[in-house]
Amino acid sequence: MPIKQISVFVENKAGRLADITAVLEKAGIDIRALSVADTTNYGILRLIVSDPDRAENALKEAGMTVSITSVLGIGIPDVPGGFSKAIRVLSDEGISVEYAYAFITPRVGMAYVIIRVEDNEKAAQVLSDKGIALIDQDEIF
Repeated sequence: MPIKQISVFVENKAGRLADITAVLEKAGIDIRALSVADTTNYGILRLIVSDPDRAENALKEAGMTVSITSVLGIGIPDVPGGFSKAIRVLSDEGISVEYAYAFITPRVGMAYVIIRVEDNEKAAQVLSDKGIALIDQDEIF
């Protein structure tokens, strides 16, 4: 159950993040989670949004460089060690996590984590087999 993540190339200039989020606002797109990774001259803004396909179109129409990536979402107990258990399951199977970011959920005691791995199917099976809850796009909203 991969989740569609929007990735936007962002120049490190004042106002660029405001420009991107304004495009999404105008298109009626809700942002649930985001992560920014940057270097000196540019960054990559990763977003989980209410309508990834519409977001991609709106951002491209605004002249931005955008792509959609399939990532996994997991639900973990919001307690010390909750994330560690899930990541250990992947590590024990030789699955490397390229990046991850978390966000709160409306469910008390639960957190959601987005993870990027090379093989979503294999990682999903391993996590599921070990009792780690997988979430889908609809559960986020």
